[in-house]
Parts: sequence; C-alpha cells; structure tokens
Amino acid sequence: MRLRACLTALLVIAFIQLAYPQMIVTTLPDSITYWERTNKVGMDISQIAFVNWSVGGNNSITVLGKGNFARNYHKKNLNWDNELVLRYGLNSQEGQEMRKTDDQIQLNSTFGYRRDTVSNWYYSAKFNFNTQFANGYAYPNTEDEISGPFSPAYIFLGVGSEYIRKDLGLNAYFSPLTNKTTLVMNRTLANQGAFGVEGAVYDADGNLIRNGRTSRTEIGILVTNSLKRQVFKNIMLDHKISFYTDYLNNFGNIDVDWQWSLDMTVNEYVKANIGAHIIYDDDIKSKEEVDGEVIEGGPKLQLKQMLSLGLSYTF
Repeated sequence: MRLRACLTALLVIAFIQLAYPQMIVTTLPDSITYWERTNKVGMDISQIAFVNWSVGGNNSITVLGKGNFARNYHKKNLNWDNELVLRYGLNSQEGQEMRKTDDQIQLNSTFGYRRDTVSNWYYSAKFNFNTQFANGYAYPNTEDEISGPFSPAYIFLGVGSEYIRKDLGLNAYFSPLTNKTTLVMNRTLANQGAFGVEGAVYDADGNLIRNGRTSRTEIGILVTNSLKRQVFKNIMLDHKISFYTDYLNNFGNIDVDWQWSLDMTVNEYVKANIGAHIIYDDDIKSKEEVDGEVIEGGPKLQLKQMLSLGLSYTF
C-alpha cells in the first residue's frame, strides 16, 4: 500500500508539471532609486618659509577649503540636476594681517522634461544663486568693506531649452526669458549704488534724502554652456560659461562669467588643480585709489587664476 501511494503521488506531480507551465519567480530589489548622489570635500594648502635667505622673502601659508555636493534625478523623460558649491580660502603672510583669497556659495538647480527618451533636448527651468560667506576688502584697507554676505547676491530664474549629452559631458542651455535679481543687503554699499543698484539720494548739503535700494531686477536672455570630460589620463576638464544681457537696460551689453579648471589626479586622495575665473559685468564699476582719493571708473575685466595641490575625498 505504501509503495502504491508513493507511485500515485509521483504520477500526480508529473501530471501537474506537464499540465501547467513552469513559473519563474523573480525577487525584486527592496527599492529602486533614480537619484545619483556625490559628495566631494577637499583642502588645499600651500606654504613657503625662508631661513637666512639671501634674496629675501616673506613666510606665508594659504589654506583653501572646498566642497561640491550633487543630487541628480534621472528617470525616463525627467532630468533634475542640483549642485551646491562651497569655497573659502585664507592667506597669512608675515608682516600683514590675514586676508581672504577665495569666497563662494553657489547653488544650481535645473529641471528638464523631454517628449521621448531618445531626444537630447529638454524643456527646462533653471535656478541659480550666488553669494559669499564674509566681507571683502580692497587691501590694505580693512575698514571699508567692498562686498559681503548677500552683498552682492545674484539670483537667476528662467525657462528655456536645454541640450544634454551625458556621454560627452556636454550641457547647453538657452533661455529667452530669465529674471536676474541683484541683492545688496549692506546698507553702506546700497547707498553707494554698488553692483548696479540705485544709490542713495542726498541734498546739496550732503544730507541723506533717501536710502539706496537693496535690490535690482532685470529681465533678459541667458545662455550657458558646460563641459566636463577626461581630456588626458587622470586629467579632467571642467568648463562653465554664461552670457546674460538685459532687455531694458543697455540691451547688447553682455555679462560674462567663465570658469575653467584642469583637475589632475595623483592618487585616490591627492589632487592638483589649475584654473581661472573671468568675469565681466557692466554693472560693476572699477575703483582705484589716486593720491589718497578713491576714483570710480568704468567696468573692467576681472580675472582670478588658481594653482593648487591638496587633499580630496569623495563619498
């Protein structure tokens, strides 16, 4: 009886296997994320010291802290890129007070939608915010600041079209309608009419009639381009440029902001960097001191060049 029961059970199992197709059970992962997260922090240090150096020189040390944090969302037709850039540098040189060498807070956010998953063109909205951590001075004068936190702060908000090629590290954006807001929250600088805001009004005796405005709003055209790709082994090119012109105020005068750098990898933690930052803004007037008097001139090309070696950690 026991043998007959076993044979019957085997026949039933065989019949079920033939009568019904075999099912494959696939275990899905607990969660699927479309976010890409990158955190990069670093510190660059340069130092020079002299002991009985016949040609002379001043001991100095420069420290630059920097951070780059990205949160990017990619899913089918949607693309949302977010980036926070932080930089702050100080220089201490024998015989003079500590001075600021770099200062930046930048937040970028771009949201794009495309009609299909094949096209590289997106309908996009872009937000950009720029300011700094601390006051800036025209050294050696450290009593009268020429800039500060939210003085200025620049806010760009616009809509347009964006071309993205992730395989090439290429991004191009065109917006025919972009709002640019300039903030100058420092009352002294606002009264001076710094960074293009409307300055204070005084009577013939120098008495204040009306404070300067702390903001200025423009509507214009914004064009940006960025490229980030490996050009040689262990050398990464990072290029960003933007052009902006206002419709109402001096249309055709173009503000330019161009940054480029070559990031050279020595090993996992040691990096070298060379780069430059060029700015031309028609609203920023140049100042120079002549015979103890500060003379204001027209806008000039601003240039900052960087060369550094330091530590970097990505997580």
